[in-house]
Formats: sequence, C-alpha cells, structure tokens
Amino acid sequence: MKKFERLISGLVPLNIENIDTDQIIPARFLKATTREGFGENLFRDWRYNGDNTLKADFVLNNPTYSGQVLVAGKNFGCGSSREHAAWAIQDAGFDVVISSFFADIFKGNALNNGLLPIQVSEAFLAAIFAAVGKNHKAQLDVDLENQTVTIADTGEKTDFEINSYKKTCLINGYDDIDFILDQKHLIEEFEQAK
Repeated sequence: MKKFERLISGLVPLNIENIDTDQIIPARFLKATTREGFGENLFRDWRYNGDNTLKADFVLNNPTYSGQVLVAGKNFGCGSSREHAAWAIQDAGFDVVISSFFADIFKGNALNNGLLPIQVSEAFLAAIFAAVGKNHKAQLDVDLENQTVTIADTGEKTDFEINSYKKTCLINGYDDIDFILDQKHLIEEFEQAK
C-alpha cells in the first residue's frame, strides 16, 4: 500500500445519509477478484442513466468538485460486507472518506486496504459541507500523524480517532503481512531467547 501521512486536497461533497455498500458498488459488478477497475462503477446507479450516459446532476460527474477526499453524510458504508466498496472508492481516486458515522465492517475494510475513514462530529461535517457550499474549491488538510482535519478556508479543526496499529500501517504503507515482516527481527530475537 502507499504511505499516508498528510493530505491537503479538494473534496467531493456527497451530502447523502445511509449510503450502503450496494450503492457504493452494486453487486452485479463484483465479479473480479483484483482491486483494479472498480472505480468506473463507483455509485454506478447514481452516476449513470439507463443508457450509460452520465447524469449531469450527480456530484461525482460535476467537474466543479475534485480532490482525493470524499465527504459523505451520516452512516456511510452500511449494508452488506464487501471489500470491493473500499476498492471502488480508492480506484476512483479517493484516499480519504469523511462522515459522521461509518459502519464497522466498512471501516475495517477501508483501513485494511489503505483508505482512511475519518469520523467527525455532525457539527464538523456540517461545517465542511458549508465551506464547500461557499467555495467549490475548498480544501481539507488531513494530518494522520496528529490525527486532525482542518478546513483550510475557515481554519476550523477537529481531532479524529484511529486504531494505533492501523495508523502505523497507513503511515508506513503496510498491509498486515508487511507489518509482520517488518517485525521479523523481533520475532527472531524472541525465538533465540527461548
């Protein structure tokens, strides 16, 4: 996985609550077993008309918004467990998803795949939506080391929580196996001490 320390980026506001994994990546697209190619079908049924033309009024199709941060309404990633949801979001170019609540399974799948889910208060989420409403090019400063998110235009800042193990993995670009391999010297020392 790629390393994640700090990201200053524009954002794409998806102010919809209760977005489930079937909306993120519909089940009919889950035939592949590699991570590539899912981004084109991210929010497929919301992004495309029946004739495969883009829906002009859907935010991901609006060139006004861009960036590596997807900001969504409360209860993101609910529904069935599918790792493909995190794959689709990443493949579409997002490194961070911000919401006021994440489904536990989605949050775990995201962290396991190098996608940073940041849970903020409903008030801070509203502040982000307000900032991008005033300035479509608004930016967020996501600092993983210090566990903060700052709205660049207003200076409003909040802390976020993250499992310390997953934080270490993201900062170093490790998946679970990479982390174990990095600890090889400690494992060998333990084995020799027996």
